[in-house]
Amino acid sequence: MSENLSFPAKVGPAVVAVGVVVLAWHLYADLSGIGVTTLPSPLRVAQQAWVHRQALFDNAVPTVRATLLGFACSLTAALLLSVLMDFSGLLRRALFPVFIISQTLPLVAIAPLVVLWFGFGLFPKIMLVALVTFFPMLVALVQGYAATEKEIVLLLRSMGASRWGVFRLARLPSALPFFFAGLRISITYAVVGAIFAEYAGAARGLGIYILNAKNNFRPDLVLAAVGVSAGLTLILFGLTVLIQRAAMPWIRFDRDPAP
Repeated sequence: MSENLSFPAKVGPAVVAVGVVVLAWHLYADLSGIGVTTLPSPLRVAQQAWVHRQALFDNAVPTVRATLLGFACSLTAALLLSVLMDFSGLLRRALFPVFIISQTLPLVAIAPLVVLWFGFGLFPKIMLVALVTFFPMLVALVQGYAATEKEIVLLLRSMGASRWGVFRLARLPSALPFFFAGLRISITYAVVGAIFAEYAGAARGLGIYILNAKNNFRPDLVLAAVGVSAGLTLILFGLTVLIQRAAMPWIRFDRDPAP
C-alpha cells in the first residue's frame, strides 16, 4: 500500500518523469541544430533565469497579488452563492445558466474589454482571475450538497434539526471532498488567469514580462517566466492539499485503490 512507502518512493516517479522530459528537451535543443533564439536548452533557460532573477521576482509579485486576491473573491462568491442556491431551487435554476454562459466567454477576448472598462489597475485582474476560477468551485459545492445521504437528513429532521442545522451538520460536511476537488482544479487556473489579464494591460507582472521577452526575441526569458508561473501554480496546489489534509484528517489521501 502507498501509505507505507517512504517520501522518496512517493515522489520518485514524478521526478523521473519530469527528468525524462527535460532530458529529451535538452538533447533535442543541442543535437537538432535548432537555434537558441528558437528553442533554448533547459540549461540556458536556467542560467538566464538566475541572471534575471530580480526582474522575475519583481514581476512575479504583482502576479501573485492578483492571483491571491482574485482567488479569494472567487472562493467567497462560490461559497455564498452555493449556499443560496442550495436553499433556493428557484435561484439555482435562474443563476446556473448565467454562470454556464460566463464560462463560454473566451478569456483572450474578454480580458482586453475588462481592462478597457475598468482600467489598468488591479481590479480588472482580480475580476478575470475570479471569472476563471469561480465556476469549478461552485459546481463542486452544489454537487457536494446534493450528494448528502437522505437517511442522514431524515434522521436529523426527526430529531428536530432546522433546515440550517441539517445544512451545517450534514450537507456541508458531505460537500467537503467535492469542494476540495473543485478547489484544486480552480487553483491551477488562477495564475494563468492573472497572466492573461496582464497580457491585456499591465505595467508589471509575469504576463507583461513574457510579452516583452517575446517581442525582444528572448524565448529563454519567456520560458524562464513560464517556469516561474508553473512553480507558483505547484506551490498553490500543494497548499490546497495541505489545507484539505488539515480540514479532513479522517481521510487518507495517499491510499492506492483496491486491486
